[in-house]
Amino acid sequence: MTSLPRLDANLLRPDLVRHGDGAAASPALLWRAGAGWRMISSAVLGGGLGEREWVLNAQVGHGYTRMDPDRHLAEIAREHGLSGPGVGLMTAARVAEGAHADDGGAEAVVTAGIGVCGWAADPVAVPQQVLVPGTINVIVAVPVALSDAALVNAVATATEAKVQALRDAGFDASGTPTDAVCVAAWRAGELTTFAGPRSEWGSRLARAVHAATYEAAARYRDRRLSQ
Repeated sequence: MTSLPRLDANLLRPDLVRHGDGAAASPALLWRAGAGWRMISSAVLGGGLGEREWVLNAQVGHGYTRMDPDRHLAEIAREHGLSGPGVGLMTAARVAEGAHADDGGAEAVVTAGIGVCGWAADPVAVPQQVLVPGTINVIVAVPVALSDAALVNAVATATEAKVQALRDAGFDASGTPTDAVCVAAWRAGELTTFAGPRSEWGSRLARAVHAATYEAAARYRDRRLSQ
């Protein structure tokens, strides 16, 4: 297994693994977080709020047709010996091109496929031009305990930072129709009750998400422009 490139990372340590058999094997990022974490996520597997022990971000083909992605992700988790509660995300983006960033102990890993993108409140519900499908998955970890409200706040902060990074990278969009987010906070210790962009940990989280999203988006942009 190989690890995603990172700078001074000490919490969020995903490994690049494979799932499936033979020539059909696909990459995935797997963070074996272990016990002691509370996570909030919009993921199809293990979404919601609660104690979680791992996060899986699995890449699938552009022609993916299974209608049970939660079951598929559970199968991939078992393939890697995972047990206990976890979070499973899925994407058509190249997870090996994901980016890691750290800011004062808040860490983020972002994978980005931005072929189908737009603004969340766009009056046109269905994109008129379909390029290459993808998803922006944002995974964040902070080494402090966050209250339930602060975890929700952290999701909003991470999303705002993602949108800012997309604009800075030259994308006229707030994201893709299938973006997902997962925020992990350490369970023990004094509760932090704020995670907005001007709070101590919210601001660190925002900068980490912005840096990782910008780098992942720029890699996607540069690869597409070179084709």
